[in-house]
Amino acid sequence: MPITASTLYRDSFNFMRNQLGSILLLAVMTALITVILNQIFMPGSDQLSLLSAGSDDLLSNTGMSIQELVQSMSPEQQKVLLQVSAAATFSALIGNVLLVGGMLVLLQQVSGGMRTSALRALGAAAPIMPRLFGLMLLCTLLVQLGLTLFVVPGIVLAVATCLSPVLCVNEKLGVFKSVKVSSKLAFANLRLIVPAIMFWLAAKMVLLLVVSRLSMMSPDVAAVILSALSNLVSALLLIYLFRLYTKLRV
Repeated sequence: MPITASTLYRDSFNFMRNQLGSILLLAVMTALITVILNQIFMPGSDQLSLLSAGSDDLLSNTGMSIQELVQSMSPEQQKVLLQVSAAATFSALIGNVLLVGGMLVLLQQVSGGMRTSALRALGAAAPIMPRLFGLMLLCTLLVQLGLTLFVVPGIVLAVATCLSPVLCVNEKLGVFKSVKVSSKLAFANLRLIVPAIMFWLAAKMVLLLVVSRLSMMSPDVAAVILSALSNLVSALLLIYLFRLYTKLRV
């Protein structure tokens, strides 16, 4: 019997509804960790003031590309911008690794009939976190490079690597082996994967636009809310990909 997207969507939403408490706790916990780490690694206010100095003049040049804007900054501003970008990327990566590891172990345990929780899943995922970190670092670099060069290569790379965390956790494959096998499976099942990836990207963009308009909230609260909602969207995608993989493996 062929695998249909409607069946996968139905299974994914049912799983999320049944495990909503654990998934919500996992999403909020990893969101808080991401925001806290970002605050820890973010440059101080005196350095950020260097970055904001002259920002009005830079923003007024709307015809300039991002590369030209960066080149027009002073060396000190470029250094601070690099630190800000590195802090945000590293914090998001740590949060994503914890979310993906916890979610995939939670899926394994629930599918195996075990009684579990978000904290138990995170604890059980601890041994695979280093390998998962290396995998997600590689995937993040590839996708961001593709998006920087042009949007389409980034989307293609996102599709190609989407199953690699599932393979890394379920099959205990290495980083490069997970990416290789994921690419083969993903391109063989594009009709099932591409719509889910596009929905995931679109949902994240909508969340970013909505939360950015909540001016009555403090930036830290808005960041936690955005990260938690984004984590819920990512959790739903992980459930979908996990269900797809289990059906492909049968």
